Formats: sequence, C-alpha cells, structure tokens
Amino acid sequence: MLELKKITKQYVVADQTVNALNGVDLVFRENEFVSVLGPSGCGKTTMLNIIGGLDRYSSGDLVINGVSTKQYKDKDWDTYRNHRIGFIFQSYNLIPHQTVLENVELALTIAGISKSERRRRAKEMLGKVGLSDKIKNKPSQLSGGQCQRVAIARALVNDPEILLADEPTGALDSKTSVQIMELLKEIAKDRLVIMVTHNPSLAEEYSTRIVRLMDGCVTDDSDPVTEAERQEMQDAAKRTQEKDRDGRGEKKRRAEKTSMAFGTALSLSFKNMMTKKGRTTLVSFAGSIGIIGIALILSLSQGFQTYIDTVEKDTLSSYPVSIEKQTIDYTALLPSISNGEGEVTEPEEGMVYPNSSLTELFGALMGGAVENNISDFKTYLEEYEGLDSYVSAVQYGYDVELSIYGKDAAGKTVVINPSSLFTDFLGSQGAMMGQMTANIWQEMLDNRELLESQYDLLEGSWPNEYNEVVVIVDENNRINDYVLYALGFYDNEEMKEIFDAIVSGEEYELQKDPIPFSDILSKTYKAIYATDLYEKTESGWADKSEDSIYLESKYESAETIRVVGILRPKESAAATAMTGTIGYTKELTEHYIEKINGSAIVREQMENPDVDVFTGIPFEEDDRTLTIEEANFMFEQMVSAMEPQMQTIYRQYWEKLSDEAKIKAMLDSLPSTDATYEGNLEKLQVCDLEKPSKILIYPVDFESKDEVSRIIEEYNQLQREAGKEENIIVYTDYIGLMMSSITVIINAISYVLIAFVSISLIVSSIMIGIITYISVLERIKEIGILRAIGASKRDVSRVFTAETLIIGFAAGLMGIFVTLLFLIPINLVIHALTGLPGLSAVLPLAGGVILVAISMLLTLIAGAIPSRIAAKKDPVEALRTE
Repeated sequence: MLELKKITKQYVVADQTVNALNGVDLVFRENEFVSVLGPSGCGKTTMLNIIGGLDRYSSGDLVINGVSTKQYKDKDWDTYRNHRIGFIFQSYNLIPHQTVLENVELALTIAGISKSERRRRAKEMLGKVGLSDKIKNKPSQLSGGQCQRVAIARALVNDPEILLADEPTGALDSKTSVQIMELLKEIAKDRLVIMVTHNPSLAEEYSTRIVRLMDGCVTDDSDPVTEAERQEMQDAAKRTQEKDRDGRGEKKRRAEKTSMAFGTALSLSFKNMMTKKGRTTLVSFAGSIGIIGIALILSLSQGFQTYIDTVEKDTLSSYPVSIEKQTIDYTALLPSISNGEGEVTEPEEGMVYPNSSLTELFGALMGGAVENNISDFKTYLEEYEGLDSYVSAVQYGYDVELSIYGKDAAGKTVVINPSSLFTDFLGSQGAMMGQMTANIWQEMLDNRELLESQYDLLEGSWPNEYNEVVVIVDENNRINDYVLYALGFYDNEEMKEIFDAIVSGEEYELQKDPIPFSDILSKTYKAIYATDLYEKTESGWADKSEDSIYLESKYESAETIRVVGILRPKESAAATAMTGTIGYTKELTEHYIEKINGSAIVREQMENPDVDVFTGIPFEEDDRTLTIEEANFMFEQMVSAMEPQMQTIYRQYWEKLSDEAKIKAMLDSLPSTDATYEGNLEKLQVCDLEKPSKILIYPVDFESKDEVSRIIEEYNQLQREAGKEENIIVYTDYIGLMMSSITVIINAISYVLIAFVSISLIVSSIMIGIITYISVLERIKEIGILRAIGASKRDVSRVFTAETLIIGFAAGLMGIFVTLLFLIPINLVIHALTGLPGLSAVLPLAGGVILVAISMLLTLIAGAIPSRIAAKKDPVEALRTE
C-alpha cells in the first residue's frame, strides 16, 4: 500500500518560495499501471521523486504499507529505494563505463549480493527484456530502445514492489515507444507501475489509471481507490506490521539493508578508472610528482647518510677514543692556550702588557700528567649493558711487542718484528727511518663484520686461529719495497748495496718482479718470545739474543705463524682500521702474553721477588726520603744553572705545588738503582691481561661516540660519589678534536631535507585533493544514479574513497618507478662530480614501501572532503546534471 496524505513540496528559488506540490492526496493499489499526466512544471516529476525517496516532502505524509515515513532516516530511505523502488528514467541514466551486465548488477552490488548470485539474476532479467546477447556491450553500443530495456532490467532486478518511470518513451521513436509500453504493461500485472508522461494517447492505451496534475494539485483521477479498498489495504498493512512486531519480519528487514562492501567499492572505482586509462595514468602521474620529489630526496638523503655512516665508521675505526694508563690531561692546557689567568687591569694608553700564558702552559704540562686506573674501568666496560650497540670494537693494548723472526730471500734468519732493517746498516742514523717499519705488524680489530666492510679478501681466508695472519696491500695491490725487505721477501743484503751506492753518489735502479699471491700465502714466520732469548746458567739467566747458533735452534722449535690471506681496501671505504701490512688477531697477543707469563724465567722471578733473576743478586732497596727543606734546596740547585727567565717560570710553578708533590718531584729526579723487580718483569714483557696499558674504544658513529663519552662520564661520576678521585678516567678523543662540528653539519643537512620533504608532502596533498574533487564534479550524474538505486551516502563516499586509494597506490608505485629511473643518471652525475664511487643515491626498500603507504594515506586524507561532498550531493540535482 502506498499513500500520499496532503503532500506539499516547496522550493526556494532566488529568495522566492515556489510550491511544486499543494496538498496531494493519492492512494495506489499494489498492482496497477498509473499514468500521471499534466503540463510541464505541474509537479509530476517532483511527486515521482518523493514517492521514490529521492526528494523529501515539505509537509504531509508518505505512508508505505501503513507506516509513516516521517521518522525515516537516511538509511531507511536507502533501503526503501534499493529494495522496494525501481527507477526508469527518460535518459536511461546508465553508467557508460560499465557493461550492460554490470549496469544491471549495480543495484544488487549495492545490496551486498554475492557475485555469483547477482550475475545469475542480472542475466536472467536481461533475458526477460530480450538482451541476452548484449550483456558485454557498453551503453554506447546500444540503440535507445535497448538502453531503455537495460534500464528496465536494472529497475526490476531487485524485484521491487513499485516501478517508477519518468518519461520512459520521451527519447524514443513511436515504434520503440510501443515496445517499451507493452513491456511496462506486462510488468504492471504483478506490481505497481507509476509513469509520468506527456503523451496522453499512450497513457490511455496502456494505463489502468490516469491521474492528472495542474499547479501541484490533483485535478482528475480516472480510477481512484475506494474507501472499501483503502480500508482493506490498511488492514493488510496492519497484519504485516503485527507480523514484524512478532519478529517474523526481522530476517527480511535485515536482508533488505543496503551494504556495499569496501571491496565492491574498490572494484567499481577500478573499473571506472580502467575505462579512462590515459586519464588515470596522467592523474596518477600528477599525484606521483610529490612522491617522486620525496623519493628522490629520501634517496639522496639515504645515499649521503649511508656514505656519512661509512665515513664515520671507517674514520672512527682509525681514530678511536683512547684511554691510556699514563696520559696528559689536555683539558688542563686550554686555559693556558687562551688568555692565561691572573688579574685583568685597565691598560694604560700606549703600553703593552705581557700575558702569563707560557708560565701557565709549562705548569699545565708538568702537572697535567695523570695515571688512569685501567683495570677497574675495563671491568666496568665489560659489565656495561648495551655497550655493543654503541661500539664496533673495544681493543685492549699491552706493553708487549711481538718478537717475530723469519727467513729472508737469501735464507738468512732475520728479525721481522720489531724490524731492525735500517739500524742494521745505518746504526743510530737509521733510527728515524726505522719508524717507517715500526707499525708493519698490527693487531686487527675484533670485529670481522667491520673489517669485511672495509677490505676485500683477494686470496686465501681470514684468520681463524691465533697463529694465522693476513697481508694487506694497497688499492693497486702494492706494498712498499722497504716493507717487503722488512718482511723477508727480499734479501736484506741488497738494502746494504742500495745504501752504499747512494752514499757513493752512484745511480742505483731497483727492479723487482711482482710477487705471486701463492708466494705470499706460502710465507711463514716464527714467534720467539722475549723470554726465549734468555738461557739458564749457574749465575742466572743469560741474554742469548746475539748468539746466532742459539737463535737458530730456537727458530727451528718456535711456533709457526702462517700467512693465510691477502686483503685490499675496498674502493668504497673512506678510511680503514689498519695502517700496517701484517694483520694479526687479539688471540695471538693473548697467546703471546700467556706463553711469556708461563715461562720458566718469569715463574722464577715471581717466586723470588727480592732477587734479580738475571744476576742472582738481591735487589737494592730504595728507601730514600727527603725533607721539604732538602727538596727546596735541591730545586734551587737545579734551577740556579738556568737562564733568569726560565728560573722565574719554574719558581712560579714550584710555589704552586704542595710539599708532598715537591718531595716526590725531587725523589723522581734522583738516579735509580740499576735493577728492580718491576723493571725485570717489564724487560721480560710480563703483562696481566686484566690490566691493559690502554683501551681503544671504536664507536659506531658520532652519536655513539657521544654515548661513549657519556658512559665514561657516568663512570667518573660514580667514582666521585664513592670518593675515589684517583679512579677518574682522563681520555683522548682524537676524532672529536679533529671533527667536532661534523654532527652539527649532518643535523643541519637533515633539517633542510626534512623541510623539503614537508613542502613536497603539502603540495602533493593539495594537488590530490583537487584532483579528487574534479573527479567528483565529473561523476555527479553517476552519484545520482547510485543514490537512485539505493546507494547510501556512506556507499557513495566509499566509492570515492576507494578511488583515491587506488590513485594513491598507483601514484606511489609510479613515483617509485620513476625515481628508480631517475637515480641511474643522478648517480652517474654524482660519481662524475665527486669522484666517490661509494656515494650513491639509493632508495631503501622499506622507504619505498612506506612512501607508497604515505601516498595512499595522503590521498585518503586529501580525498576525505571531496568524498564527503560527493556523499552530500542531492540525488535529484545530481540526476539532472549532464
């Protein structure tokens, strides 16, 4: 039952109120063919839109099956249009980018019907209107009559109770009009059909009832519903309501609720966009411009940051935070280097005054020497949780020098480390040149990953045992010739010939063939420990280091050190952890110390701390003491021989020292006895692994270096609180002194890049929002069609939200793809301009995924307002849009 009770509809046009309907009273039967006639502007279409739920009445009431619609909400009207109303329009209102089958399916899609079910029902309905062979065609490929048949099939596919037709034959020729009217007449046998038309002849021929309107009022009704019929229909409606109240209609009502799944919305939007591939591509490209900018900035930032990280790690592997047992507190020098101390007076005009910087500097140097408690700090570091995240390695140094021997090219046993190459031929004059061979053997960092990031393994393997070492060549596979002599690859006698020739003024050309990798990897050395150079005699332990026969016997039985690999610095490495040519592991150092500590001579010395193990004579006790007067006298004797200016400087410094410091300074200046217990242990290179002479901490990056400084300061604070001032650590931060501003520069660059990214994001968001709004404007009529067949505001919003997500996804992917293409020439330019092969712009995988997600999120946010605008479009106005 459908009843209109005194329905009025008013429009406000240009500040004037227009009455479209004036108190319309009509009751319609469940199945009849009603034609509404009247001149243009009489309110026919308005009444049809109100019956169909597209428009709202101003006053009165629309009663559906005995239920007033005054309390209807938007979702109730959506359900009503989708399940009880079918619309047929004069202009067909088919969606052009969908096929015939998809247009008919649309109402079922909105209803949330499964794909297989809606496909079956749509094909069945198209068969009833005679279009089974046209299901894959687009509307543009059909005639006007066929398009109207599709519209009829779409209107009927949900089996509505009421069919509303607005001038269904207005755009058709007379023959086709007759066919459509015959079809509507057949449909009206089992449902209510209300048709608005200007053609009275068609209405009189096919309709069972004609209603005439004039100026918004019903002027004639050819077959009005009688009071008896009206009462009977009301009774039937009441029975239906009682059935619903008993709960028996609940299942049906739930089934009638419109519910477009988001996947369906994605499918609709995707199909729409695929019909405009060129436009979609351009829109996606436009949306990707911001993403491309962000991706390029991110790639450059990532490339620079990766390079900076590499430089930091490589640089910090060469310049660690150094903590030595005995060091100078360089911070004590800073005041002296600046303006000095003392009272500042107003200068007299025309006079220059001396500053006491030199005095303060000397005083700081003499008083700045400190001794660190390395062993306690070593324990603190080893127990500190989370240290591994800040440092790439912690290296402990000991007062021990590996004693390595080998054979030179002539087969002669020579000292390989510490090398005596230059001093053998130049004596004391070769001491300075000997510094070039001082660091040939170097302990490697205990971090294989870091080393592998800096070095390529050309041949062989990395050391896996304590007695395995590697040879390190430069980027051109070269090793300095004097190093090759020092390592025993060439005959050391040739070096003497070179020196003699140079001294005589003769020309000497050194020509050597390249050394095959196999020769290097077959090279072996022998570890002859410092304690092995002494032999037990009746009078003590005798030094046998100059006894060639003894050395040869020791050489034969000594432990073998094998070269197992050849390393070369990577091109991408900004700096490397090793400056030597032979790299050995910390295990060799520890093994060397343990062998020395366990030797017979060391055990004997430790068991007899009062006896000199080398002479068998007891040590002389040094129990000398001084009074403060004696110390002052000795100081005056010492400085009296100096220049007057130096006397003044030293006396000023002396006055600042405490009595204990003065006494200690003078005692230290006294000559010591020849041998001591501690001196013998040092001579034998005895070391305690728990008491290193220095600690080298290699931070991962500059931020981690700051964390290391914080950890040291935390330790120092703990010592201060415990009253252990003597345990405070003084250290040297070499890289901090050299590159203290690098962190500020990096942060500044990061802030600039972030600013660029922010601008790109804003521009991209605005552009996507505009594009989405343009899409809404272009699809207003489609919005009207969707609302007419029952789509809710949320469904319409969801369709455009899905479209923005698809655009965002496509824009993101396109942006990433274009960025990857751009990076090829960009990296070529970077390499050409900088000459740094390790510096490349790289878009990280995670960054690419995040950018696509950001693109989708931005389009979702930017499309929120246009989607809301689309949802609020008046369906009647939308349907009128061309």
